[in-house]
This record gives sequence, structure tokens and C-alpha cells, in this order.
Amino acid sequence: MDWNNKVTVVTGGASGIGAACCRNFAARGAKVVVADLNGDGAKAVAAEFGGLGVGCNVGKEDEVNALIKAAEDHYGPVDVMFNNAGINSGREILNTPLQVWEDQWNVNVMAHVYAVRAVLPGMIERGSGYLIHTASMAGILMSNGNLPYTVSKHAVVGLAEYLSVTHHNQGIRVSCLAPLGVRTPMLGDTSKPFASTAVGPVKEPEDVAEMVATAVEDERFLILTDELAQKWMEGKTNDLERWLRGMRRLNDKIEAMGGRDPQ
Repeated sequence: MDWNNKVTVVTGGASGIGAACCRNFAARGAKVVVADLNGDGAKAVAAEFGGLGVGCNVGKEDEVNALIKAAEDHYGPVDVMFNNAGINSGREILNTPLQVWEDQWNVNVMAHVYAVRAVLPGMIERGSGYLIHTASMAGILMSNGNLPYTVSKHAVVGLAEYLSVTHHNQGIRVSCLAPLGVRTPMLGDTSKPFASTAVGPVKEPEDVAEMVATAVEDERFLILTDELAQKWMEGKTNDLERWLRGMRRLNDKIEAMGGRDPQ
């Protein structure tokens, strides 16, 4: 895919991976709509390259629909929908309130569903379109100490795979970004035990943005941010029992160092 003149909507675009991707896509000629719960932040990023900034709570369907309408009114039909916004809260099955589960499900999963439902009919009618979904290696492996995040990101991977299979012959292309550690507000203090132990080498958002942009140009589905991720994936698929034993040891090590920082 050629980014030039592609109308591109990026959620979670006010900071981190989202902001870096907005800048990268715009530099490649895309017409970028920056969406974020932090509306002022979205507008500030968009102002850097003359894009459109929109405040949006992606966990609410009416706000996602309003975002897509604003993008279409400003630029025309959406060519690329990058579902990037996400939250990371909660801990274990017995100490995470059900409201936290609901919040994560709405933002990490249903926001993707709302956006796809809003843009996919037009993409199918035109015979072309691109959907990008930010999951996490937590959606392929797991995230120690955070069950709701692990479950919701597994759901995103499943959604992206399904869309890639089902709508490919209608001209729709899909990519799934599954980062390891990236230096963003969500990761927190990278000097703390969890970040230095469980997420692998920490990448900069700008590096990840370049990986996303080139993967979309090549129309590749899975976007990994480090070679270690491929090794870990293969370890899980080649010998699940051994992988589970290793993850238990890692979990014990993290707990011995004080566990994850509270969110």
C-alpha cells in the first residue's frame, strides 16, 4: 500500500506509539486524523503536520461513529483505520473489580469492533481498505500479573486474524501490531523490575512507527517489534508445556522482586 493521500484515522494518537505513527504516516503523505480521549493532545499532534485532531472516547460507539463522520466530512472516505488506543489496568482474577474488566473490554476490544463496523462497509464497496489493530505480545503470549489485559489483547489478535481471512478477497488488508516493551506512558518506569524482566528490549515509539508504516506498505499481517518476540512465539507453539513452566518461573521471579507496579 502507498500511504500518499490515504485518509488515515489513528486512535490513541496523542502520545506514545499512536503519536509517533501519526507523524510517520503524515510524513509519507497520508491525510491523518488524530483521535484520543485527550482531545487537546490530539489537536496538538495534528497541528504539527496540518492534520485533524478529534477528541474521542473509543469505548463508546456513538463517539467512534462521530469520529469517522468527522474524518469523512473533513477528508473523505477512510482508507486506513488504525485501532491503536488501549488501556492497561487490573491484576488478578480475585482482586480486579468487574468494572475494570468492562472498561478494558470496551476500550481494548469493542472500540475495534465499533470502528470496523463504521468503516468496513464503505471499504468493501470501494474494493479497498486497510485495518490496523494494536494488540500486544500479551495477546499472543500473556502479561504476567494482568489478566484483563491478557484476555482483551488475545481477543484483538483473534479479531484481526478473522478479519484478515474473511475480507481479504474483498480488497481489505489487515495488520496486527504486537509490540514487546515500548517506551510509552503505559509501560511506566522502565527501570522497575517488571519492565526490565518481562517485556524484553524496550523500543522507542518512533522505531515502532517505522515498523508499522513499512509493514503496511508490504501488506504484512503480523508486526513484531523485536526478534525476541518471534523466538518466544516459537517456544510457545513448539512446546506449550515447557513454555508454561518457564512462564511460571518468570512469574515467581517477578513476584520475588515486588511484582508489577500498581496502575
